[in-house]
Amino acid sequence: MSPIAPISQQIWDMKYRFKGPDGNPLDLAIPDTWRRIAKALAEAEKDPAQWEQDFYAALEDFRFLPAGRIVAGAGTGRNVTLFNCFVMGTIPDDMGGIFEHLKEAALTMQQGGGIGYDFSTLRPRGAPVKGVGADASGPLSFMDVWDAMCRTIMSAGSRRGAMMATLRCDHPDIEAFIEAKREPGRLRMFNLSVLVTDAFMNAVKQNLPWELTFNGTAYRTVQARELWDKIMRATYSYAEPGVIFIDRINRRNNLHYCETIAATNPCGEQPLPPYGACLLGSINLARLVKKPFEAEAELDLDALERLVRSAVRMMDNTIDVSRFPLEQQAHEAQAKRRIGLGITGLADALIMVGARYGSAASIRLIETWMKRLQRVAYLTSVELAKEKGAFPLFDRDQYLAGESIRELDEDVRAAIAQHGIRNALLTSIAPTGTISLFADNISSGLEPVFSFTYMRSVLLPDGSRQQEEVSDYAYRLYRQTRGENAPLTEAFVDAQSLSPADHVRVQAAVQKYIDSSISKTINVPEDIDFDAFKDVYAMAYEQGCKGCTTYRPNDITGSVLTVKKDDKKKPAEAAQQAELPLTSSARPAELRPVEATRSRDPAAQSLSGSGVVYMTKPLDRPEALPGRTYKITWPESEHAMYITLNDIIQDGRVRPFEVFINSKNTEHYAWTVALTRMMSAVFRRGGDVSFVVEELKAVFDPRGGHWMGGRYVPSLLAAIGEVIERHLIEIGFMADPNAQREEKAVLALAANAETPKPLSGLRQCPKCGQPGLIRSEGCDTCTSCGYSKCG
Repeated sequence: MSPIAPISQQIWDMKYRFKGPDGNPLDLAIPDTWRRIAKALAEAEKDPAQWEQDFYAALEDFRFLPAGRIVAGAGTGRNVTLFNCFVMGTIPDDMGGIFEHLKEAALTMQQGGGIGYDFSTLRPRGAPVKGVGADASGPLSFMDVWDAMCRTIMSAGSRRGAMMATLRCDHPDIEAFIEAKREPGRLRMFNLSVLVTDAFMNAVKQNLPWELTFNGTAYRTVQARELWDKIMRATYSYAEPGVIFIDRINRRNNLHYCETIAATNPCGEQPLPPYGACLLGSINLARLVKKPFEAEAELDLDALERLVRSAVRMMDNTIDVSRFPLEQQAHEAQAKRRIGLGITGLADALIMVGARYGSAASIRLIETWMKRLQRVAYLTSVELAKEKGAFPLFDRDQYLAGESIRELDEDVRAAIAQHGIRNALLTSIAPTGTISLFADNISSGLEPVFSFTYMRSVLLPDGSRQQEEVSDYAYRLYRQTRGENAPLTEAFVDAQSLSPADHVRVQAAVQKYIDSSISKTINVPEDIDFDAFKDVYAMAYEQGCKGCTTYRPNDITGSVLTVKKDDKKKPAEAAQQAELPLTSSARPAELRPVEATRSRDPAAQSLSGSGVVYMTKPLDRPEALPGRTYKITWPESEHAMYITLNDIIQDGRVRPFEVFINSKNTEHYAWTVALTRMMSAVFRRGGDVSFVVEELKAVFDPRGGHWMGGRYVPSLLAAIGEVIERHLIEIGFMADPNAQREEKAVLALAANAETPKPLSGLRQCPKCGQPGLIRSEGCDTCTSCGYSKCG
């Protein structure tokens, strides 16, 4: 295997490398990780040694990418599930049943599984509760309980939570559901999606009245088009809720005869029945292109077939070797044996064969590739049925009557009729953000390339940072084979260059050959007209998609970092017209105080040549000190927090001396006292104490941060760090990072004006603080550190 990018090595070490309890690595190199996975999944075979070699060959060189849960957990002996996500059981409309399901959700999340729930079964707010003389609080109040549970599981050190909540478009509380996330901090552990029926879409088209009902009782009537516009306005403003075309999902479900679907996993690619489980893996198309960038470039379809055969078998075996949080989940998975085999690296593959994403030529290629994948997957599952038996709930006549099955080739249907099929459903397109970064930064899933190159800030062991260029796999390969100065072909289009129609065409083309669903985010420009925005959803419905999710940069979900460059402009002109970063990231390590304070104390010892002095004896406190008090209002705290910073004047210079934090909220008392004592002790020792700001701003709260003043602040401690930073800037103790950053951006822009590097859509990462967060496939993924969050 050729060397991979440093970011890929980092992702592997951080997320997927098997390490012992002492933190020492047991996977010494990436091939050890593949060997571990291959060995674990081959254990379900009669001849494990033979299949271990086959599975290893499929994994080698990132050609087949099992989902992250498999890569991280297979063969480790840990009590974790290899399934990514689950849809939980149907919530009964009674208090005992509701909280029993809450417990099931907690147990599932504790093992690392994301969950989906349909809350449509809960009576609306204000409905009478018989026998207790009270009114119901409605489904949103119980969603708040689930949200708090997820935060609690996360704070206990488990993997970050991810949940999907759905509500039917005819539920009486649908309008409150649509508006729920306008309230700061509410339901931040959830993705929200409206279950939209065919009848509702027809009512929208004809501008008909729409009745909101529960259990046969009509509560009120609204205009369908007005309700649709409310959904569109909400997702236009803050990217939620998404839309799931639920009738199409159930109509085209291979298991239409034995299950009804009302929810999906958190990212939407797996519509699942109660207790359904989501097992995912992706074929890396970028590794299968022969003669890339040449006129004869093409996808190696024979290699694709071989990979699909191995992948289906590996994923089927995963069902047998995985643990499950609940017995109901194990039963559901084994009774239907559904898997979700998909693709990644599609955009890179299209670039390598010279087809522009979304063009007619690209759609023809996509359909050819996906049809071959679908055909081989089904025939492989038939072969497995001959060898190991069909899935237990297989009913030949009912299965063959399915709408999607009737569209398969006649010989495939004949094979199913004769031998049965091992896996009820086989294909899905999952989010592959972090896995794609791991696989040498290929394009993610079926998404376009977000940016061909960008700079990431790498934290070094000594605490300093250095800039490192990260490039897309296809772009890097092109530069290696064609030269650094070779002009890019027309196929090199990124997410910012595409129209929403391009996105929808690709999603619809792929959906034809996917029996589950697709996780995809259609990135739209911030200035898109609202009516044009609505058309994206109508287009997705008309072209046969099973759902639609968009992301438009906005004030609620985050500001946008944009750098525009024009090759033809002179560097100075390009610099003048650059849109500079609006968000604040971690302070560059090379920044030093504008004025360093020297101590008069003879015990002071200079530890560097910079003039910054570190003292062994603390400064004495005068009777009175000048200072300022700042107020922080944190959304999750009932009471404001007041931060007082007092300064000392030494050698004619002002430096921080002590800090106090006060609040009526006693929950914060112990840690704020400890924090202020430690910070004050550091301040009194002198020297460059601005590192305190860096440390505080880097603190990430696993329960999630909040948007304050148009910026994402990852924790209350980070908010305190920003207050201290503001104070140190105002007293002249440290330079303004924004000014420094703007100056660097202008210089970098002028120096690199010949290389276009559009970076629109990057937000500040709550983990590493760098402006590298993109919204893709229903998830936030950081291009700098690999952090990802679906929810």
